Amino acid sequence: MQNETGVPGAAHNRYGAQRRVAGSAGAADETVAEEVPVALVYNGISHAVMLATPSDLEDFALGFSLSECIVHHPREIHDLELVERRNGIELRMELSGERADALKRHRRTLAGRTGCGLCGTESLNQLDKRAATVRSSLVLNGDPLPRALRDLQRMQHLFRLTGAVHAAAWCDPDGRVDLVREDVGRHNALDKLIGARAARRQGFDDGFVLITSRASYEIVQKAAAVGIPLVAAVSAPTGMAVRVAIESGVTLIGFVRGERHCVYSHPQRVH
Repeated sequence: MQNETGVPGAAHNRYGAQRRVAGSAGAADETVAEEVPVALVYNGISHAVMLATPSDLEDFALGFSLSECIVHHPREIHDLELVERRNGIELRMELSGERADALKRHRRTLAGRTGCGLCGTESLNQLDKRAATVRSSLVLNGDPLPRALRDLQRMQHLFRLTGAVHAAAWCDPDGRVDLVREDVGRHNALDKLIGARAARRQGFDDGFVLITSRASYEIVQKAAAVGIPLVAAVSAPTGMAVRVAIESGVTLIGFVRGERHCVYSHPQRVH
């Protein structure tokens, strides 16, 4: 079930387990989602290590680079190589000279780096500058959210196998799901989705994202960074996510369940 490096190379594997039902026990093979350390390495320097599902990692590398504003366009990544190591996977990228210099200047202010979206911020004033301003003419007419949720549920292939991953879906204004990416981390799933659209040379202002998780700060921040005008989540938002959505022009919707949902910011996009 593992490759020669010792790192699980598949998004899921089978593991032996003891299944217990109503007091009786029996041997079973269970399908389990994998997560491995994934290092994002720019011009030979490791920038972040994330725990991620080892699938669609090229999308993840591009999406993370865009949503964290390391690059502004895919062409600023000149090379991308996936290298399996003994204890994880490296995504090695070569940046353009301008973006590499900008990243080096930024790294001088960092004491540490995680996926939380805040670690390494030098001051509270810098936090305000992280949220981009999103402008879009997107309007959802009728109620496309129930359709989007139904489509997404049908397309959550890894979740159906394992029950252990989040998904992010790209939806058109009518609620048709065009693309889905899954990962053990909700922000990883969104990064994979962003990367997949960018790799296809598709924009971000003509649809919306539906995620199968709560809407936290980093979800809204990543959406704003690439110009996604609307984020809908099946669970609740955090207060910080709502504030950032208001400031950045993102329509934030929570509790998307059947015919129910709650709009927390910029409701003019939902008719």
